[in-house]
Amino acid sequence: MNKKLIYTVLFLVSVLTVKAQQEQSESLKRSTSLGWEIEVKTGFKIGGTSPIPLPEEIREIKGYNPTLSIPLEANITKWLGTSRKWGMTTGLKLENKSMETKARVKNYSTQIIGDGGEKISGRWTGNVKTTVQNTYITLPVLAAYRLDRRWTFHAGAYASILTEGNFSGQVYDGYLRESDPTGPKVEFTDGRIATYDFSDDIRRFAYGVQVGASWRAFKHLNVYTDFSWGLNDIFKDDFKTITFAMYPIYADIGLGYVF
Repeated sequence: MNKKLIYTVLFLVSVLTVKAQQEQSESLKRSTSLGWEIEVKTGFKIGGTSPIPLPEEIREIKGYNPTLSIPLEANITKWLGTSRKWGMTTGLKLENKSMETKARVKNYSTQIIGDGGEKISGRWTGNVKTTVQNTYITLPVLAAYRLDRRWTFHAGAYASILTEGNFSGQVYDGYLRESDPTGPKVEFTDGRIATYDFSDDIRRFAYGVQVGASWRAFKHLNVYTDFSWGLNDIFKDDFKTITFAMYPIYADIGLGYVF
């Protein structure tokens, strides 16, 4: 292929690229004029998966680590009427709801994995370390209210599908009463630990409520925060080892780019 032909091909590719960008820009302008707004968002998620209120079995929270979690979201808002004050927002979010906690508990219902791989159920008194790392694809459906040219508020509901779940941990510096609080005593002291893993018992479908606000810092850049509260237990209905419901409660803080 001679140089003239190469330059011709490169010129045509450049022209087509510029034309595609112009058409895309015009399409976005038309969408905006019709009341449509597209936004991509990312940031940091902080929160925890917890019983509400804390049951009497949990005597002390000894440590908490939110761990690194970066949600990715793309949403679209349809502004209604001539004033464009009210609208509806929906989209898709890939998120990880994670945490690590340490707690001191008494008569805490659990099932541990023994030294030989056997599973032992009973009541644990001592220390517990728990790791939660659940990944979801989430669909929010929110009402939007534009207070002024900078502030926008959202409120509504969400539904999530679990793609990968982890709820596991270890017990240490304490003892297990097998079957019930008066059963045979199995001690774990002097650095001896036992593990547990309830990852297979996490339910696939979750739902909850969400509220949030965004502030337009620049023409295309938003600073936002979203708060979500799960309304169903993260565990399946037939899971009875943990005797209280666990709810995901998280907040997102980050930036959004508006097209």
